[in-house]
Formats: sequence, C-alpha cells, structure tokens
Amino acid sequence: MLRVPPNRFGIPLGLAGLGTAWHAAGAELGTPSAVPGAIYILAAVVLLLVGWRYAAQGRRRVVADVRDPVQAPFVAVPAITGMMLGAALASVSFAAGRVLVIIFLAITICIAAWLGGQWITGGLNPASMHPGYYLPSIAGGLVGAITLSQVHLHALAQASFGVGIVSWLILGSVVLNRLITARRLPEALQPVTAIELAPPALAGVAWFALAGRGTPVIAYAIGGYLVLMALIQISLIPVYSKLRFSPGFWAFTFSYAIAITYALEWISRTNPPGATGYAIAAITAITAFIGAIAFRSLTAIARGPFLTQPTDGPPAPRTPAPGQPPARTAASQQRRRLRPLPES
Repeated sequence: MLRVPPNRFGIPLGLAGLGTAWHAAGAELGTPSAVPGAIYILAAVVLLLVGWRYAAQGRRRVVADVRDPVQAPFVAVPAITGMMLGAALASVSFAAGRVLVIIFLAITICIAAWLGGQWITGGLNPASMHPGYYLPSIAGGLVGAITLSQVHLHALAQASFGVGIVSWLILGSVVLNRLITARRLPEALQPVTAIELAPPALAGVAWFALAGRGTPVIAYAIGGYLVLMALIQISLIPVYSKLRFSPGFWAFTFSYAIAITYALEWISRTNPPGATGYAIAAITAITAFIGAIAFRSLTAIARGPFLTQPTDGPPAPRTPAPGQPPARTAASQQRRRLRPLPES
C-alpha cells in the first residue's frame, strides 16, 4: 500500500520560499508584484492538493506520523506555509491575510509545543534526530516573526522571534551534535541536511523585518554564521551529487530560497557597487535551481507515483488481553482443519 508522508509538504513550502525571494528582489530590481503573486498562487494550489491527499489517509495515519520520530517535524510544514501565504494575501486583502497569519501561527506553535513535550518525555533516540527538527519551533517562530511584522503585529512578531531564536540555540546544538558524532543520515534523509542553512537565513530576514533599515552588529553576526553554513553546503555537494532524485530534494528549495532572500535584503540595504547585477544573478540562480527540481518532479510524476511511498508494512497483530486466548490466524485455522481425526 502507498501513502503520502508529511515531508511532501516541502513542495509548497519551497515554492512559497521562491515567492519570498522574488518579493525581496523587487526592492532592487523593481519587478512587478505579479511575479511573486503568481508563485504564491501556485504554492497555494500545491498545498491544497498535497493537503487533500494527506488528509484522505485518515486521522489514524496523521496521529501515527505525529508520533513517528522521523516524520513528526514535517507535520508543522503546512501551517508554516500557510503563514507565508497569509502574509502574501495581506497585500491584496489585509484583514484576511492578517487573520490567516494569526491562525496558522497558533497552529504552528501548538504543534511545536506538543512535539516538544513528546520529545522531552518520550525517550527519543538521538539517532532519529535530523535537521528537520528545526521546522516546528525554529522555522515556525522565525517565519512567524517575518509574517507578523508584515501584517503590523510587531509585539507578537518580537515574541515569535524569541521563540525561534531560543529554540535555535537549544535544538541547534543537539542536532549538530547528532550529525557530528553519530552515523550518517540514511540516504533518503540526507537532503534535509540543507535545512541547516534555514535558521540563520530566517533569523537574518526576521531581524531585518523587525529592526527596519540599517545593518547593525547583530545582522553582521547572523550573516557571518550564514556564510559558514553556506560553505558547509558547498562542501557537501559531492555527497548530494551521489543521491538518487526523490521528493526529498525539495528540502533544498526552502532553505536555499530563504538564504537568497537574506542576500537580496543585504543588497538592497547596503547597495554595493554592482548591486543590480548581484540581485539578478541571485534570483536567476534560485529560480533555475527550484525550476530544475520542479521539472524533475513533474517528469517523475508522469512516469509513476512520486508523492507516495510504500507503507512500513501491515499492522502488527493485536496483543491479546491477559487471560484471553491469542487470536487465530489464517495459518493456524488451516492447520486445525487439516489435523487428522483421532482413531476410534
């Protein structure tokens, strides 16, 4: 049997990240708002399609994913994407966009809190952790800070920024320790290593959204760490190039798009010589990169199942209650029918 795992929500999240990058490019290049608007609409359509396929699996499948140590962090991705789309809608209908941002922020924080409680009390195996654990509280909090500032809820934006930064300080050290000291992630999970780039990029964009113009020392500090993470991503290119293409490659899109967004924010604020050329190169590179992944994905969809993956197998047999006989399986019933009759 096939199922749609929650990490497939990385597709609309990556598209929303591309829309954010184009929105940032508009400050330097003067591109019309229709360009990021069209990308946001595409992201919303894909989010609805993937969400429909995922919800059709039923409540038990969702509960199982929330309790799964690998898939659980991705359950928060639809709400994070919803915040970004709500902020985009605010440019057309401010009241509706603000309401959506608040609703999806509340959902994101609730998911992050519930998962945090499960991770604290559930005896989580450190080997199960991966950079996707940054999504619920770190990405959720920092995206919340960015989108709340866009809908003029600055006090909530500052609180959400605190959630993201403190969570980054705590979870960042734990996840990096796992990546450095434990075995390499399985091949299917190795693309999520790109999410290491997302916290500093989101923190930088959120800081600019809260602090306004200028580039104070905090912006330089965040930018320096982002450069380090970007160089680490470059060093991992030989590892990434050996991976077989899969839906997991969409994990690259959001992180890299937000990093480009931060770079575009720097360009528009510092206005270095050749700023327009830098902006054109940056937005062209990220558009071509995500466009290539989208093209490969459409090709894979045309050839067969792409969004789905096999389930882990049939459910385990139910354990009988104390004092009750074990349930008879088909094999035991067949042996019972074939058992010879006693001689008279």
